[in-house]
Amino acid sequence: MKAPEFWYTVPGKASLQSILLCPLSLLYQNATARRVAKPVKYFADCPVICVGNLNAGGTGKTPTVIALAQEACSLGAKPVILSRGYGGTLQGPVQVDASRHSAQEVGDEPLLLSAFASTIVCKLRVEGMKAAEALKPDLIILDDGFQDPSVQKTKSLVVVDAEKGFGNGFCIPAGPLREPVKTGLARADAVMSLGTNHAQTEFAKLWKNDIPCPHITAELAPLTTGMDWTEGNFVAFAGIGHPEKFFKTLEHLGATLIHKEALSDHATLSSALLKRLKYMAEENAAQLVTTEKDAVRLPQSFRAEVLSLPVRLLVDDALFLRQFVKDALKTADL
Repeated sequence: MKAPEFWYTVPGKASLQSILLCPLSLLYQNATARRVAKPVKYFADCPVICVGNLNAGGTGKTPTVIALAQEACSLGAKPVILSRGYGGTLQGPVQVDASRHSAQEVGDEPLLLSAFASTIVCKLRVEGMKAAEALKPDLIILDDGFQDPSVQKTKSLVVVDAEKGFGNGFCIPAGPLREPVKTGLARADAVMSLGTNHAQTEFAKLWKNDIPCPHITAELAPLTTGMDWTEGNFVAFAGIGHPEKFFKTLEHLGATLIHKEALSDHATLSSALLKRLKYMAEENAAQLVTTEKDAVRLPQSFRAEVLSLPVRLLVDDALFLRQFVKDALKTADL
């Protein structure tokens, strides 16, 4: 579902829709506060890094989890990722196996994450933590769950899209937030904003005074694969938090996009949709292209028809991210 445009008006300049929805937002905000205040149910035997957000929808958590897992591995640690497997049918706990699990079973993000570290999917985080611990990790990376008090976190990293920021500053449904910015960030150990230099500058102007913890900046950059994107035409489709960013990345690489199919995050790639896109590509002598996350949701029989563009997190202060992982691992015997 696409976020309402009034969610992303300038903070302090509330739209009529936001004003009318404020009573409901207050109820949502209070419910979140009561949930967050509940006592911790489970303390893991190893450090836990939570990668969360304040906004509803995609902010870039998946590439951030990948980056943290890679940092942990480079330090000689064994990370295990825990996800609720959004969109998947399996309740878990189950260890993701790309050779036998589909995105429909475990969710697209866990399937992608499992290529970088052992990944557990479980709808109940406490049970998922126990399953993750059974793999004897040095570190558990919790994908989402910042507002879930059921498990103790060693470190929490809040990820935000620099261009969208924290929207109009209101909680759902008057705005995009799960909880107020100052309230949420008071529990965070660091904030990472993802976006271009221009977006980072604007984000800092609007929100720097509301961030009480260290703030680092990063950007998603395409991996160099040897593909010449300036040759030929492309039909692009994406079912991620902000599909337009994927299209802009392709165009920045020189790709000519004759069609852009923007889908909702985790959207079902139906056979009717894929047939329509394939027909459009064939009629225009174009190549189908999508994101890494969408590619894992494609039917096996259709994957040869589609190129994917992998992206990775580029952190401006890579030493900070490395130290962040080191600090979390300080109780581990490495």
